[in-house]
Amino acid sequence: MRGECIMPIAENFPEGLKPIGKIMHSDGEHYHFLWGPGKSTNSNGSAAEAFANENVKAAYKARGETQVPLGVSGTMVAVDWDSCVADGACIEACPVQVFQWYRTEKDIPAKDVVDKKFAGTGSSVKEERKDYTDKADPIREHDCIWCMACVSVCPPQAIKVDQSNLQYHEKAAGTYIKLEGGENPHAHD
Repeated sequence: MRGECIMPIAENFPEGLKPIGKIMHSDGEHYHFLWGPGKSTNSNGSAAEAFANENVKAAYKARGETQVPLGVSGTMVAVDWDSCVADGACIEACPVQVFQWYRTEKDIPAKDVVDKKFAGTGSSVKEERKDYTDKADPIREHDCIWCMACVSVCPPQAIKVDQSNLQYHEKAAGTYIKLEGGENPHAHD
């Protein structure tokens, strides 16, 4: 990574992005959004990390797949898939196995994961990625304990963990209710 300009996931994520679809957990209850549009270049004009990484580019070529901008997977635990270089440090660091290598469960191009169901049976072992086209997906985002271990170890700084982003998830899902002043909905008679 020496000499590369690191552009972490935007501090103001998900502002400026829109949900482009869901990645659903097969339990029928949980899902997370994929936010886009994706990016092939960073705000400073440099190539997004996954587009600059030689291992990632070679893996796409070996598969015969075209590398395209993907966006950000997750909301409270958000992984910028255009910055993710499949290092796996986040997978190794997470004490509650929020992440899985999505391709170890469904070996499909990342651009095709929208509206697919995943059981969460993919590998949560750093070295078990299919190849460098694989991405760490926060399939168990709902299990996050907010320890920030993944954020601190991600080499390209592609992860943002922010519990307050729940409002963006709820707004996208159509379940957001803004609590106004007045009666306390949690007060007991």
